[in-house]
Amino acid sequence: MSRIRLRIVVVLNAVMVACGLMVAGGAVPAAAAGTFVISESQFDRMFPNRNAFYTYRGLADALGAYPEFTTTGSDAVRKREAAAFLANVSHETVGLKFIVEQNRANYSHYCDRSQPYGCPAGQSAYYGRGPLQLSWNFNYKAAGDALHVDLLSNPYAVERDATVSWKTGLWFWNSQAGAGTMTPHDAMVRGKGFGETIRSINGDLECHGKNPDERNDRIDLYKKFVEVLGTDVGPGNLSC
Repeated sequence: MSRIRLRIVVVLNAVMVACGLMVAGGAVPAAAAGTFVISESQFDRMFPNRNAFYTYRGLADALGAYPEFTTTGSDAVRKREAAAFLANVSHETVGLKFIVEQNRANYSHYCDRSQPYGCPAGQSAYYGRGPLQLSWNFNYKAAGDALHVDLLSNPYAVERDATVSWKTGLWFWNSQAGAGTMTPHDAMVRGKGFGETIRSINGDLECHGKNPDERNDRIDLYKKFVEVLGTDVGPGNLSC
């Protein structure tokens, strides 16, 4: 490469880095790392025995898909939302140890053939994956459409690409009410309490006195994580 061409490439790269269009030196993008309320060292404290698949970098790179996540409200609110999300994630994955659902007997159950698009990846391809264990063909379709990734045809991306995996968790958190009446994001930024995030994620099985051990594990993790982040549990109900 000539010196002139090399200089042009260097200048263009510098401009792209400055504009946030590429990552310099393999570091976490400045926009993600600079505004995220959780540092890498705090993330390591929360998940000391996590699977290597679940990287801090993967989470930081996923933040751009939902820029309102942990950027809404006061510093305390932002930290509570981060703690609430990761507490539910920790419960679903046993401390980020599991990437996929462990009960393989369930795998074939997650194909709803009544959907017009069917199950192009196969009857048993839509089992739980990722930080919030995305499952069912219709959820892969909806998440993929929102994220501009064809997860219906390739659900395996959720267990092979850390950033895609984290994005599916953020998709549910920020856009789905699940079994509740609001998204988990709205529950935290509107001060409705951690209990409402449990209701959205697994309320049919864990709220109104059902499965108290499961529900209490989520609550205990939330209490632990807000402490790591230097805040408190905030207003609203802890339980559902």
